[in-house]
Amino acid sequence: MTALPASATIKFVNATIGYDRHPAVHHISTEIRAGSLSAIVGPNGAGKSTLLKAVVGLLRPMGGHIEIGGCARRRIAYLPQQADLERSFPLPVFDFVAMGLWHRRGPFGGFRRADDIAVAEALGTVGLAGFERRTLNTLSGGQMQRVLFARLSLQDSPLILLDEPFNAIDDRTVEDLMAFVLRWRDEGRTVLAVLHDLADVRTYFPETLLIARRLVAHGPTRDVLTPGNLSQARHMTEAWIDAAPYCDDHHTHAA
Repeated sequence: MTALPASATIKFVNATIGYDRHPAVHHISTEIRAGSLSAIVGPNGAGKSTLLKAVVGLLRPMGGHIEIGGCARRRIAYLPQQADLERSFPLPVFDFVAMGLWHRRGPFGGFRRADDIAVAEALGTVGLAGFERRTLNTLSGGQMQRVLFARLSLQDSPLILLDEPFNAIDDRTVEDLMAFVLRWRDEGRTVLAVLHDLADVRTYFPETLLIARRLVAHGPTRDVLTPGNLSQARHMTEAWIDAAPYCDDHHTHAA
């Protein structure tokens, strides 16, 4: 693996992110510390995935900005939800995982014997040795998630973003993949994950960002996931007006 930058931070500065001039996440100001293991939680429709897409650069803030420290956006390792992936095309697993080496080789760098070995080893570490010639459309949900983690490991990024990494997969796969997340943390990487299972968040994630279209709380998980904060997040999301336009002040669009 290559040496990691000294830091990989994410700073949200009054950031409003949305679609077609309608905000989905409104006036977020907070910072994800370098080397932290943090979860993003909130009710359905709270804007969790939207926040990650803005960090990656797939969405541009409508207001405010997001600062990425110690890591260029092209070096961010991003795992989208499986529902966002096109798996009908029969792409070989090897080719898909090898995309994780893009930052080393570029579009015309060509593959070397060492790269073939790296891909095979990455698949072996996620329990899929020998799957190189299988195609994505033949994989189960759990196998696909393991393949995605294999690709992430080859990206060797200081900043890893995971959108619902454990959704609709079996407990054994969750345990195996969580071991990767903990290893990335131990290596000093910054890991930010959107999660639904609050039990997993409380067990594994020291810090949590609770949002409900805007920031409710951010800090140590035990202080954030309180009954009062969770109730507030639920009511804030239910009260949100989706048709409300973007505004330049700090007021929410709740009814």
